[in-house]
Amino acid sequence: MAAWLDALAAAEGDNQPAVLVTVLAAKGSTPREAGAKMVVSADGLAGTIGGGNLEYQCEAAARDLLASGGEGPSTRDFPLGPSLGQCCGGHVTVLFEVLRPPKLQIALFGAGHVGTALVRLLADLPCRVQWIDPRPEALPANLPSNVIPVRTAQPAQTIAGLPSGSVVLVMTHDHQLDFDIVVAALRRPDLRAVGLIGSDTKRARFLSRLARQGIPTDKLICPIGLPGIEGKEPAVVALSVAAQIMQLNVSLPTTERSIAPMPKTERSCGDCVCPPVTTQGRR
Repeated sequence: MAAWLDALAAAEGDNQPAVLVTVLAAKGSTPREAGAKMVVSADGLAGTIGGGNLEYQCEAAARDLLASGGEGPSTRDFPLGPSLGQCCGGHVTVLFEVLRPPKLQIALFGAGHVGTALVRLLADLPCRVQWIDPRPEALPANLPSNVIPVRTAQPAQTIAGLPSGSVVLVMTHDHQLDFDIVVAALRRPDLRAVGLIGSDTKRARFLSRLARQGIPTDKLICPIGLPGIEGKEPAVVALSVAAQIMQLNVSLPTTERSIAPMPKTERSCGDCVCPPVTTQGRR
């Protein structure tokens, strides 16, 4: 694989911005042909568009775009003459593409029926999803490019490493595990919202336990999902959750977003009916 491709994949995996620099057109004598690429990121530079002062200036321009919050593609023309300190005599047009992580970051805990259906919907939406489950066999091998599988025996511990502003969705196979994840998430005030699948009975039990521990619940959404979308089928529940996530992503200040508990509904628990906290069941 080309070095620039490796660098691009690494930046995406690390949730970091990068600039893809491409020689769009080359006329006359030039150090590289059209299509030559390099990637500029916080980790450095990978690939080459020909070296020399041309590459130096393009790297500097790319870093300016990263630092200034630049968005979208842009082009610049470079005559390879004395003004650039090069004597090739040709002319190149360079394309700068700023690639930033999606602003909507989601941590999805649970690879049951609803979680799997939800991932299918999120695959085509402008978001990045960390899909977390402690069961090695639960997460499929082939996933959409915006979905990162995380297999860990301690899912709640991954909360500490989530980007600020993330939306946490909790729908694991175990109610106690759900509770541990919710506790860890609610202890991070910089997270946007914490959505919990479950019935009103489950919500009441969780709120009681959280209150005893003195944990704020203002960002807890339970039952999760937009009201008015009826049905207990996993795909229907997933659709309602995805719609609510996108509603959270509207351009309002975080403190004004709708993160209050939803009106009463008994269909939000997927295929479980919320028996005692220790009960196991695939969602």
